[in-house]
Amino acid sequence: MKQLILLFFLLCSLGTYTQELALSNNYGGNTSSTNLVEVNNDNNTPNGFLKHLDGLSNKKLHKYLSKKGVSEKLIKKGNEYFDKMWYAEAARVFDIVLEKTETEHTLPLLSRAGDSHYYSGNLEKSYKWYNELYQLYRDEMQEDTFFKYTQTLKGTGKYRRAAVLTKILRQKRAEPLNELKKLDVSTWKGATAVKIKNLGINSKYSDFSPMFHNGSDIVYASAKDSSILTTRRYRWTNQPFLDLYVAKRKNDEGDLFGSKKFSNKINTKFHEASLAFSPDQKTIYFTRNNYGKRLKRGKNGVNHLKIYRSRYVNDEWTEAEELPFNSENYSTGHPAVSQDGKKMYFVSDRPGGFGGTDIYVVDIYANGAFSEPKNLGRTINTDAKEMFPYVTENALYFSSNRPMGFGGLDVYKSEGSNDLFSVGINLGKPINSNRDDFSYIIDSTGVKGYFASNRKGGKGDDDIYSFTYTLNLNAINGSVESMSTGEVIKRANISLYQDGALVKEASSDDTGKYTFKYLDPTTEYSVVAKKKGFVKDSLSVKTKENKNITVFQTLKEQKEIEDSGPIRDAFEPSNVYFDFDSYKITPPSAQELDKLITVLKENQDLSLKIESHTDAVGSKTYNKYLSEKRAESTRAYIVSQGIDPSRVLSAVGYGEERLLNDCWDGKPCAPKQHRLNRRSEFILVSE
Repeated sequence: MKQLILLFFLLCSLGTYTQELALSNNYGGNTSSTNLVEVNNDNNTPNGFLKHLDGLSNKKLHKYLSKKGVSEKLIKKGNEYFDKMWYAEAARVFDIVLEKTETEHTLPLLSRAGDSHYYSGNLEKSYKWYNELYQLYRDEMQEDTFFKYTQTLKGTGKYRRAAVLTKILRQKRAEPLNELKKLDVSTWKGATAVKIKNLGINSKYSDFSPMFHNGSDIVYASAKDSSILTTRRYRWTNQPFLDLYVAKRKNDEGDLFGSKKFSNKINTKFHEASLAFSPDQKTIYFTRNNYGKRLKRGKNGVNHLKIYRSRYVNDEWTEAEELPFNSENYSTGHPAVSQDGKKMYFVSDRPGGFGGTDIYVVDIYANGAFSEPKNLGRTINTDAKEMFPYVTENALYFSSNRPMGFGGLDVYKSEGSNDLFSVGINLGKPINSNRDDFSYIIDSTGVKGYFASNRKGGKGDDDIYSFTYTLNLNAINGSVESMSTGEVIKRANISLYQDGALVKEASSDDTGKYTFKYLDPTTEYSVVAKKKGFVKDSLSVKTKENKNITVFQTLKEQKEIEDSGPIRDAFEPSNVYFDFDSYKITPPSAQELDKLITVLKENQDLSLKIESHTDAVGSKTYNKYLSEKRAESTRAYIVSQGIDPSRVLSAVGYGEERLLNDCWDGKPCAPKQHRLNRRSEFILVSE
């Protein structure tokens, strides 16, 4: 397997050494198992304390939590974790307090709970607490909390609401109206398609880190062999050392030509790569091996990276000088300069970070000096590697190999400015692939740019690709009429499915028409039209490349259908039960669902309604959310077994509204009694 150049450049060639913070916590006090906040034996770490807490049975945990003063002690412990930036641990403690005790859901508590999950990357849980915070204390929310709430909305797919609330936030900030006009739902999702192209200047070696220069130029790093006589090779990869090259853009597709070495003053016999320019293009910042007459090594024997600066004076670049926040004992590289030239973002594995490499920022003063580096925090940095920052007026782009990506390094986008950035959102395909995708840059129009990737089909180890965002015209335009009268059907419910999953919903207008916009190209969809008093209709539609598809549906008026009887007499669907705070379909539940699925397959005239519920433990807001997830998972399982999604008429979550017993909030009940309420119920409907 070919070795990724960025890894040997930034990490591997330097040794993959990272610094870890040695954090400790002393609980102190007595060792009683009923006084967990003060346990002192083996629980002197957050994980130890939480493991002890999680090891209690439901009965013992309930008994412990009901003791006077325990909630306050847990809140104090959660705050301690939070202040030490142990956000995942803090989140678990706050969840216990909010979901399993009668503690008042105050503004500070909800804020800390939301922030803990936000900084640890759990957007669904952070949305849960931020949303409750918004419902209860919207007029008292801090601006930064409001901002983070909008990011969790986007991160959980609630793009329209995110757009609305972001407009509110911008109005609070008194931002210009023209900025508000730019904000559209399409900004968040679906309005654009992406065309990418492998460039002709790519070599059989590694080419990456493109950067805009002087309007029509692109400066980039390459290990291509451009020497005339002899070639020095880097023994790790048996490739030539990296140098900086410059090429010109020649067309709208971003093709490059006329590649040549950038500057003999900057290129050396060792590595140069990953660069940025000042706004006036008179200063270049770039990454280079730490060397004088020969390579220099730190205390651990590793040759680290440093950022260097050169200025353009009298039509040539000056000898490069290293920046003051470099070190002999850790690496500093991948510079990115803000559009106003006042800030520099960079990557480092210096002590005190959160992962292998983190993104930092410094202020650039008018005299050329710099402030002390500041870590961008948990919003951007994770336990994984964050690399290759690029900053625009309102966003930070970077690459990370954090979990749940497409594979390798993925490109992420964080909305914001002035070091207040949202949690990164994966840019998705085709920018990202199942290989490494990185060094993403985009021009001032927000339409075109470049990135590097070692995806299959390239020319070398890493190739530079151009990309262009184009308007996504993939749409389905439909109309609904009555089969018997030919009249248009108003307010019909139209559902769009892909592979059995609900994608979008719409309602026909006064002319019987509807539209589904921003669809995937060359994709098979199922369109289901329903209206009370009519028999539903389903049809399959395959989209094309950037084209509108027109479909026409006629609905037959529903006649009186005699109830056949035997089905209901022979089969009454059993309830499906869930574990505590879970929407996972368990093996016993799957067995019951399989019985129901068999009946549905044998009786094609039957449809199904799903109603899901929770117990009364926890807040009503969360239980409503949990019941909806249970309804969704129940429906997903049924559809996955071959049942047409159009036959699942509804899947509704009722939270704790329909308890089967008197186990309401605050009343002690046995676990079996609570379990009766954690269920999905079914209604068979004959057409």
